[in-house]
Amino acid sequence: MNWKQLAYHDLLKHGLEHWLPSLIPQLDNWENSERHGDAKKWEKQLTQLPSFDNYSVDLSKGVSLLLNDHDISDSHKAHVESVLKQFMPWRKGPFHFFGIDIDTEWRSDWKWERVLPFVDDLKGKKVLDVGCGSGYHLFRMLGLESSLAIGIDPTDLFFYQFSIFKRYLNNKPIHFLPIGIEDMPQTQSFDTVFSMGVLYHRRDPIEFLYQLKNQLARGGQLVLETIVIDGDINTVLMPGERYAQMRNVWFIPSCAALQQWLARVGFKDIKLVDLSTTTIEEQRATEWMTNHSLVDFLSPTDPTKTIEGYPAPKRAVITAKVK
Repeated sequence: MNWKQLAYHDLLKHGLEHWLPSLIPQLDNWENSERHGDAKKWEKQLTQLPSFDNYSVDLSKGVSLLLNDHDISDSHKAHVESVLKQFMPWRKGPFHFFGIDIDTEWRSDWKWERVLPFVDDLKGKKVLDVGCGSGYHLFRMLGLESSLAIGIDPTDLFFYQFSIFKRYLNNKPIHFLPIGIEDMPQTQSFDTVFSMGVLYHRRDPIEFLYQLKNQLARGGQLVLETIVIDGDINTVLMPGERYAQMRNVWFIPSCAALQQWLARVGFKDIKLVDLSTTTIEEQRATEWMTNHSLVDFLSPTDPTKTIEGYPAPKRAVITAKVK
C-alpha cells in the first residue's frame, strides 16, 4: 500500500471513517497539484536513501534510527548526508539518522520536555498534531505508545522531511497529511490535540480555537503552545507588517487573554502550565539551517525586544479539556 492507503487503513481501524469522504479527494488533489518547485527533486532524493535490514528505531529519548550490527562507512555516510541536505532548511528536530546528526534550527526536544509533564497519558490514544512541521513531536507522541498519531501541515517540505523517517517505521500508525485544519471535518474523535507554534499565524485565532475543539472527543485534552506577551486579560498585540521578521504574525495575546479566549470557546480546566522566554540557544542557525534565525530578529542593543521594537518572543503552554 502507498502512504495514502496506509493512512486510510488506519483511519478506518480507529473509527475515523467519517473523515474519508472529504480527505480522499483532498489528498488526490494535493498529489496531482502544482506543488513546491523542488517537490520532484525531493521525491527523487527519497529514492536515494539507504536500505538496511538490521536497524532499530528509538523514539523514547529523541527521534533516532540506529544500525544494530555495524556503523555506516565514512564514504556511505558522506553520500547519505548529501542526500539529507537536499531537504534543507531543517527547522524542527533534532533527528539522528544512522549516525548522522541533523542539528535543526529549533531544539524541539527542549520544547517537548517542557510540555511532556502536563500531557495526559498517550498510551493507546488517538492524537492529532496541528501544524506538525517535519513531525518531530509527532514521532515523540508515537514513542509514548499512542495508538494513532496524525500530523497535519500544508507545507510540502515538511511532508518530505517526515517521509524520510516514516519509511523506516514500517507500518507504524503515524501519518502526515498535507492539509490544514480548516480542511478537516468536525471529527470529535481525538483524545489529545496538540497545537504548538501555530496560533499567532492565524488571522482568526478564535475560529482556530473552535477548529481545535471540534477535533477533540469528550474528555479530550488540548495542548496549546504559542507566543504570548505580558499583560492583563485585555492585552493583545497585533504587530505591524512584521514581528521578529515574520510577516504572518497576526495576534499575540497575554496569557490571561488567551485563557479568556479558550473559556469563551467552551474549553474547561484551562491551566497555564509553562512560561518561558525563547533563547538563542533554543532557536539558532546551524549547518542544516543556514538562514537567519532568532539572534538576527532581536534588537542588537536590547535582546528583550524584537528588531521591530516589540517584546521578544515568550512562549506559554496551556492545557484545557473538552467536557
